Amino acid sequence: MAAQRRNLMQSHQSWTDDLPLCQMCGVGTAPNCVYGPDGKGSQSHNNEDGHLRFRGEDGCSLYGVFNGYDGSRVASFASQCLTAELLLGQLNSSHADNDIRRTLTQAFDVVEKSYFETIDDALAEKANLSNYHLPHNEKVQERLKELEQEVSGGATAVVALILNNKLYIANVGTNRALLCKSSSDGQNQVLQIGRPHSTDNEDELQRLAALGVDSARIRQVGQISGQSSTRRLGDYRVKFNYNEIDLLSAAKTRPVIAEPEIHGSQSLDNITGFLLLMSEGLINALESAHGPEQVNQEIVAMVAAELAQQTSLEAAAQSVVDRVKRLHHDVYVSGRQRATYCSRHEDMTLLIRTLNYPLADGALTPTQGGRIYPVSVPYSNSQSTSKTSVTLSLVMPSQSTLTNGTNTASTLEEGTPTPGSQSPTATLQSTNTQTQSSSSSSGDGSLFRQRGSQAAQPDETGRVPPYVDFSQFYRLWGSDHSEGQSTQAGLGPQ
Repeated sequence: MAAQRRNLMQSHQSWTDDLPLCQMCGVGTAPNCVYGPDGKGSQSHNNEDGHLRFRGEDGCSLYGVFNGYDGSRVASFASQCLTAELLLGQLNSSHADNDIRRTLTQAFDVVEKSYFETIDDALAEKANLSNYHLPHNEKVQERLKELEQEVSGGATAVVALILNNKLYIANVGTNRALLCKSSSDGQNQVLQIGRPHSTDNEDELQRLAALGVDSARIRQVGQISGQSSTRRLGDYRVKFNYNEIDLLSAAKTRPVIAEPEIHGSQSLDNITGFLLLMSEGLINALESAHGPEQVNQEIVAMVAAELAQQTSLEAAAQSVVDRVKRLHHDVYVSGRQRATYCSRHEDMTLLIRTLNYPLADGALTPTQGGRIYPVSVPYSNSQSTSKTSVTLSLVMPSQSTLTNGTNTASTLEEGTPTPGSQSPTATLQSTNTQTQSSSSSSGDGSLFRQRGSQAAQPDETGRVPPYVDFSQFYRLWGSDHSEGQSTQAGLGPQ
């Protein structure tokens, strides 16, 4: 059995590849990155995150995000094994809440035990070679190094199960689950489901103290064997050799566990919104760039903005991850207050599962019936402590006068129609990623303020080079209208 599981882990093809994917879900990812002095980034190791998003029978769907470390073996194994333990007939619509919670807990226990079965031979060989005490035997040392790479590593996991239109969350470690509910007036209510099992979680520190561990030292150090999580899958060092780790040596029993914290059930009836599962790397990257205070609200605002513009969930999720990655990089190269926190980031994964939430039409915004045309405008806020990315767009009306959208605040002024065609309303929608929700451009003109020595100088004709780049705007507007309508006459530069 151990050999079969080991072959499963080493296989490049997963049996889950044949399972139906949930079509109401999208995933975005980005690999880890370390920035050099010139601001250029390089990947320090292969992507170690994992995820799952499968639709089972009897209305059962399973989603998960796994944050691996010291390799992707545990994250990959956990995603496959959990799927086998939960989507092969173990759950159906007749199960009560207690049955479902018990099944989730048992599934994580099976994953933990099964994973260690796959490496028990390697662990035994490693212990046997270590007892020889031959530090100068190159072959033995090389083999010990290979075995350590084979058995090391772990993962944290956040898993969502939807059954009978009820939501259950199982969490082990430092990933995060957010449930966003949209009200009829367009406001987003954000609920973080559970707290991370980290070295600053009071409940976890009390659990460790009850085992004889010095919780004050744990809080001060902030990590256990290189990780901030107090619960994790795999990682044989903290599971079997914890007595050899100074911080854990006084523990009466195994202090770092794989037991999940189960939340639910949460009824999804009559809920419009979306569920977000995020890896620790994504959370830490945004916290490093902007501070931890409004991370949940910022992520939700980004997702809502992308869902209003993208035509696929995959594109929306990837756009949010790319946006966080750019924010993190921009703060680093800015050299400002939080730049020291942004010299690197780990792998990032975001899973979006919509709940009766409409996607963009592709040519229309959800509430305005107009196409968004991007306009590139440089932005620098002298009062900000970090460089802020601002997305500006012109909204072109389809038939009637525009009205304020429900997810973004906008400033609307009626424009004068161009003869023969409909002209753009003079509208700027700006999404400030440093605040909880989108905001309109400031009335004092600070958004377009020139920046000292960088101010553009007139050319030989006395004209200042364009400060706003409308080239992409012209191209998209022109491609959306028939040849009979002259975009140059009504929109192009004269």
